[in-house]
Amino acid sequence: MLDLRSTSAKYNFPCSLLSDRTGDSLQYLLLASCNFHPRIEIGCLRSLTRLHLRKVHITDGDLGCLLSNSFALELLELSDCSTIICLKIPCLKKLRHLGVLSCDSLQVVESKATNLSSLSFVVELHVRLSLGETSLIKELDRSCSNVAFYARTELPSSMPNLETLTICSIHEVVDTLPMLPSRFLHLKFLQIVLGGYKSSISDYFSLVSFLEASPSLETFILRVFPLHEEHVSVFKDPLVLRTMPEQHHVKLKRVTIINFYSAKSMVELACHILESTTSLEQLTLDTTNGVHRCSVNKSGKCSGMRWERLVEARRAFLAAQTYIKPKVPSTVEYNILEPCSKCYAVEVVKGPLA
Repeated sequence: MLDLRSTSAKYNFPCSLLSDRTGDSLQYLLLASCNFHPRIEIGCLRSLTRLHLRKVHITDGDLGCLLSNSFALELLELSDCSTIICLKIPCLKKLRHLGVLSCDSLQVVESKATNLSSLSFVVELHVRLSLGETSLIKELDRSCSNVAFYARTELPSSMPNLETLTICSIHEVVDTLPMLPSRFLHLKFLQIVLGGYKSSISDYFSLVSFLEASPSLETFILRVFPLHEEHVSVFKDPLVLRTMPEQHHVKLKRVTIINFYSAKSMVELACHILESTTSLEQLTLDTTNGVHRCSVNKSGKCSGMRWERLVEARRAFLAAQTYIKPKVPSTVEYNILEPCSKCYAVEVVKGPLA
């Protein structure tokens, strides 16, 4: 193992360290904040299974040279490597996981690895991906603009055997996802993270499209950031809640909504899950943003929450108690998480919860 991290100015990594016996026996290499030009001096890294490069200045050709000498590589992660334009991965038969995070100059990812099963990408959709046989991909973590719409419309056909999917988007071209016939037949775990800008999805009820497309789904996690988003509160428009009575989810067991708030469409989503899922075992509504609580923090205090979020958390709790809790079957474990009463003494002025 060779772990060289630096938070200071970049240094020139001495590639001679990777030659001869050192290179032969090295299994794990992590480099950060350095200039790395291994084209000439490295030997065959026959034992290297894990490679992490963070803020490393390396050219496309130098990286290609490094990878072509790493036949045993199983995991490759590149983070904030701003000089990489075209990432070309040779036929590495043992490579299972590829992670590419915030490499701003990247335009193309081409892989000839024949057994990739896990991907983690923080790259925009304009980056061209050529990944070979994508039906082998079982795990995908994708963060970029418009990724929710992309995931619903494109992924079922391009990665049909996904079992685990995490998507994160702070910007979407639509505020409502369409209902489509395409399906994730093998998906068991789904996590969706949505930002709170007006251009992001605001109709949370439309996320039912993902649930309907995933007949094998067992765990669903939704995390939202609503502070900057205008939403229709369930207290302003409580009379008619949308339903899809024809939909049924028979394998979904665990549902968690983090940053649950009083948006009508979010209440509708939770009610739909309760009314259409016969297999549900646990429903957790977290009215905080998933903050660390004083019981686990070393400081003995909960992580900070802004005043307006505390007030909204109170509204969210009342919305859950009014519209959701009465629908919870006795067989379902129901958890509603509030801001800590020890760290936050919140007094909401009585009146309309608008």
